[in-house]
Amino acid sequence: MNHARQQQRIQVVAHRGASEDAPEHTLAAYRKAIEDGADALECDVRLTADGHLVCVHDRRVNRTSNGRGAVSQLELADLAALDFGSWKTRAAREAWNTRDEEPDWEVRPEDREATSVLTLERLLELVADSGRRVELAIETKHPTRWAGQVEERLLVLLKRFGLDSPVTGEASTVRVMSFSARSLHRVRAASPTLPTVYLMQFVSPRLRDGRLPAGVRIAGPSMRIVRGHPTYVERLKRAGHQVHVWTVNEPEDVDLCVRLGVDAIITNRPRAVLDRLGR
Repeated sequence: MNHARQQQRIQVVAHRGASEDAPEHTLAAYRKAIEDGADALECDVRLTADGHLVCVHDRRVNRTSNGRGAVSQLELADLAALDFGSWKTRAAREAWNTRDEEPDWEVRPEDREATSVLTLERLLELVADSGRRVELAIETKHPTRWAGQVEERLLVLLKRFGLDSPVTGEASTVRVMSFSARSLHRVRAASPTLPTVYLMQFVSPRLRDGRLPAGVRIAGPSMRIVRGHPTYVERLKRAGHQVHVWTVNEPEDVDLCVRLGVDAIITNRPRAVLDRLGR
């Protein structure tokens, strides 16, 4: 494929970190993504019972830790006591299903910090210390019992790092994503220059012509939408929007995204995608 110029422009975003190689949303996964050369990191944020933003996708911790319960009803100390890493080792072992083969991913005692619950604050520190430009795509998860407090806490934290209101026209290193138009509206009302991304699992009839909720400039369609309705990407581009596609893991899907001229590919396999793009 010789779309070199186009590929150069496509941003490669590590979905929950390099989440195919390391347990999602852990420091280990994000460190790996930075090492792999990802242009940006994607994370989901939820608010704990005592008001901390943590990077956890599901409403409950059951799938990705050795604990149980809803993130919103647990305090940070409760979450910090859980192991968010070894489920990945178990899953890898079951996949190998042999005694002589060890999975690539193994949690060692010294990796405890790398596999414990990750606060958004710690992730922001990791990015700040990475020594190069690494962007961050932060997804607010809704519905939640905390409603607008999620965006409020998020903007307070971004402000502490000087990331809440980029100078208009300059490329922001942070963008906020959500399936909730209301969440994005709250962000824009409080911080109008922070880029927002409207995520879509399907395209609602009133948005089929390529329009997005007021003030949103970036569309986040699923790979399934892109595969099923490639002309929708053209409509979005014609309407002047950027297109960030999730979750793009297969080589043929990467190639389709290149052909359609999308702006960002969100993937569990950042290194493989970068290789595919010839970078």
